[in-house]
Amino acid sequence: MLRNDKTGFGWITIALHWAIAALILVLLALGFIMRRVPIDPAMQFSLYQWHKSLGFTVLGLAVIRALWHVVEIRPAPSSTLGALERRAASATHAVLIVLALAVPLAGWAVASTSTLNIPSFYFNWLIIPHLPMEKSAGAEDLWTLVHMVLAYGLLLVVALHASAALYHHAARRDDVLIRMLRARSRQRAASQAAGANPLIAGRKKP
Repeated sequence: MLRNDKTGFGWITIALHWAIAALILVLLALGFIMRRVPIDPAMQFSLYQWHKSLGFTVLGLAVIRALWHVVEIRPAPSSTLGALERRAASATHAVLIVLALAVPLAGWAVASTSTLNIPSFYFNWLIIPHLPMEKSAGAEDLWTLVHMVLAYGLLLVVALHASAALYHHAARRDDVLIRMLRARSRQRAASQAAGANPLIAGRKKP
């Protein structure tokens, strides 16, 4: 099942979810190494380019994810979730989508306002143009701070989101995490629905 339905997520949503999540973790690790660990300047420059390339990739995927979130069917929440949990889950998903867009955009602003004017090479395939922003040390410092605060905020929300999913999986033993690990086929969903309905399950084929 590529697309969502009312019973669960499709493979497109699942692939976007995990691809963005994995790239975000890699970017956070690279950001820490680039700025907090003493490394060779040549290696640091290479890591910065990789960081920017992966950041642009996340931005592209996040745009697709945001549009997909708007136009695609939203599965019904897990039956084990209470009203407050459903609102919290919906709000968390919205915040994650916004931050997945905002963090790389802020990083793009850092590169665009830097007085060093270093080009952003996208995996050495092409050069991503800078945003039309004034280059100054003050602007670069401001956007560096914004980028850092948003990145740490994203890390916090991701940690809370992952903790909640693991809690539901290990303690509540419901399908909250499983729904984002594998897509349900419509045939299997219909079969499970039929099995749960005694009127349908009781019918015999002639």
